[in-house]
Amino acid sequence: MKILRIQLQILLLALPAILSMTVMANNQCDMLFEACDEAVLVAAAEDDAPAEGEADGNGDTGAEEHRSAECAAFAQDADADLGEILRAGCKPSLAQLSALMDNPLGNVAMMLNQYDSYRLKNPANGKEKIQGNFMTILQFPKAVNKDWNLINRIVFNVPSTPVDQDKVDALGSLAPPQSGPPPPLGSPPALIDLIGGRTTGFGDMYYVGLFSPKKPLEYENLQGDGVWGLGFDMGFPTASEDVLGGNKWTAGPSALYAYLGPKWKVGGLLQQYWDYAGPSTAADVNLTNLQYLYYYSLSPTLSIGAAPNIIIDWEQSSGNRLTLPIGMGINKTINIGKVPVRFALEVHYSVIQPDDIAGSEWDIRLNIIPAAPSALFKWMTEPIFK
Repeated sequence: MKILRIQLQILLLALPAILSMTVMANNQCDMLFEACDEAVLVAAAEDDAPAEGEADGNGDTGAEEHRSAECAAFAQDADADLGEILRAGCKPSLAQLSALMDNPLGNVAMMLNQYDSYRLKNPANGKEKIQGNFMTILQFPKAVNKDWNLINRIVFNVPSTPVDQDKVDALGSLAPPQSGPPPPLGSPPALIDLIGGRTTGFGDMYYVGLFSPKKPLEYENLQGDGVWGLGFDMGFPTASEDVLGGNKWTAGPSALYAYLGPKWKVGGLLQQYWDYAGPSTAADVNLTNLQYLYYYSLSPTLSIGAAPNIIIDWEQSSGNRLTLPIGMGINKTINIGKVPVRFALEVHYSVIQPDDIAGSEWDIRLNIIPAAPSALFKWMTEPIFK
């Protein structure tokens, strides 16, 4: 029950940030839609066309009918550009917004709020502990030029680990070293079951930047498109306690590919971390994280599937390097006000776990993701190089 209370406290602390993001996006949508309405009226007056709601000589509301027909055409086009939809004064459908969120490199700003509850198992004695991790990812595109975007992902972690930092400090050099950052990017603490208690606080921060072409890959024999990006990742030792982070500065390459079909969405994000600075007393970092995804759409706003993280900790011995989970879950996108918000619940089970050290056996993952089209934010769509 104590663990459950701690996990609920972490989630409650995150709710204000999630609600703030939703309110801000709602306000931004209101401003844009009002601006679009005004633009329609101005254009109608300049062209001597009847304004919205004003009948022409035949009793028709010409501008409104034209606008309604244009909006209806956009609504029927699942691949319509959301920027064009918004500039035309139309409101994108929930299905279109959901499809935009399906694209991990799309023109959309998202606040991914993810909570993982890991069940850690120590193979030496069979004992189990729960480790929680609340993660927020601020993802947004920035236009580089007319052909390329830089997809930015800023990652914050709040881990709750079954290790007491005060007891670790008391043991000093007798405490076993940590290995890599905490889940979901690294192995669970090696101290589980050796030192009891619990420590909760701010973890390490990460940044991922992916350069991606705006135009997707088109396949002749497939109905869907392919999206890809190449870039880099960086890790920063911002943890409030030693047991909550790796205490190392890290960097490495990143790559992402995804196939976005009418029903199937399949792909993966590959990241490599090497340490390049930090105290010599902290464990070296040489870690690969592959988050692979597979989703099947039951409807435009409802999908089943999962996106587990395969972890390879190259600093461990051969039998302790690999954690390979599989999983299944469900996600649903709804409107809260004018903002699309995706709710997802997934369960992952590690079919391959470390042989001799504590590893993640089960993971229950909850996601709450508010989003907004990048067309709402002028600074995202203006290219750096024109």
